[in-house]
Amino acid sequence: MRAVVQRVKRASVSVDGELISKIDKGIMLLLGIEEHDEEKDLEYILKKVTKLRIFDDDEGVMNKSLLDYGLEILVVSQFTLYGDARKGNRPSYVRSAKFDDGIILYEKFIEELEALGIKVEKGKYGADMDVELINDGPVTILLDSSKEF
Repeated sequence: MRAVVQRVKRASVSVDGELISKIDKGIMLLLGIEEHDEEKDLEYILKKVTKLRIFDDDEGVMNKSLLDYGLEILVVSQFTLYGDARKGNRPSYVRSAKFDDGIILYEKFIEELEALGIKVEKGKYGADMDVELINDGPVTILLDSSKEF
């Protein structure tokens, strides 16, 4: 499982020109699910995302997490995080989870966030989405449950 974590001032997702979700200050999370991902991968990314200290404390130091401040998160599925462009110019997405498998882990991830009391908004799994955000910082962190980077 891979994630792109972006600290945002606000973010939103629209599908077919219709706003379907938005958040204010918090995290915009692009979530990529690999074909062999399991519960352990989900738990790794979940812990990292919720405890990642990327928000300023009273001293202006990035020392606080999403949980510390009770901020919002917008989760958007992104199979292209497993795009492999090492060979040729057209990326291969063979490592990405198939739709039916990926949506199960995507929805479970959202349920786990909600179980922690986090306000969660989400994109539409598998849809062509327009994503807008104001990146705060900018702060962008890459996570991979296989620790490839």
